[in-house]
Amino acid sequence: MKHSSRRKFLQSSMGGLSVLLMPAGLQASASGPFKKMKIVCVGGHPDDPESGCGGTLAKFAELGHDVTTIYLTRGEAGIPGKSHEQAAGIRTKEAVAACQILNVKPAFAGQVDGDTVVNNEWVMKIQQLLANEKPDIVFTHWPIDSHKDHQAASLLTIQTWMRSPERFELYFFEVCAGEQTMGFRPTDFVDITDVQQQKRKAVFCHVSQDPGSIYSCGHASMEDFRGREMGVKAAEAFVHMVGRKKGNLMSGL
Repeated sequence: MKHSSRRKFLQSSMGGLSVLLMPAGLQASASGPFKKMKIVCVGGHPDDPESGCGGTLAKFAELGHDVTTIYLTRGEAGIPGKSHEQAAGIRTKEAVAACQILNVKPAFAGQVDGDTVVNNEWVMKIQQLLANEKPDIVFTHWPIDSHKDHQAASLLTIQTWMRSPERFELYFFEVCAGEQTMGFRPTDFVDITDVQQQKRKAVFCHVSQDPGSIYSCGHASMEDFRGREMGVKAAEAFVHMVGRKKGNLMSGL
């Protein structure tokens, strides 16, 4: 998108949202009654949705939309010296606390950290989970990622998108750009300036994961750089999945 086009989007943003993508239903102040929407984020582990698109999720929740984060695993292998059961208990509590800060609902799909699989059974399970949520928009990992659990979350969500009879828009987020997410070329941006600290507080709920290292692996610089690309202080970036679905619910956020 050309710089001048971005500026036009910024100048015409609705409802206090200085962003480049937004479901039409969020533009209630200009287009009629508010349309409540369902937003879902599918992440590999506790802390992935928060670090990848926590600001965007917080903005949707703040506007009155229903937001759910689905964690593919409970981070069972993520705490050295702890058993899977112990780590899962700790990281589940951290995820619930983070979701409370973002004002979103947590859900857990039931796979195991470090041992995720992509097969027909799990495609059907994720498809059912998303069908139960009836989402308008789904966020998930970019599929080209160094972490196989991130890849699994992404591929299962993509397969659901391809098979689902119900239409929802699919967007990919980035985490630890260059170290984990690779080859990411954004199509859409969200200004998270006003919720940047809220996002940070949610990420810092994940005490067991050394949250400072989550930001030092690139998230602070990502928010800054994506903000510079958009012309704001801080932003999150996304790639919009296009192909079998028509339309774009996120055309003015």
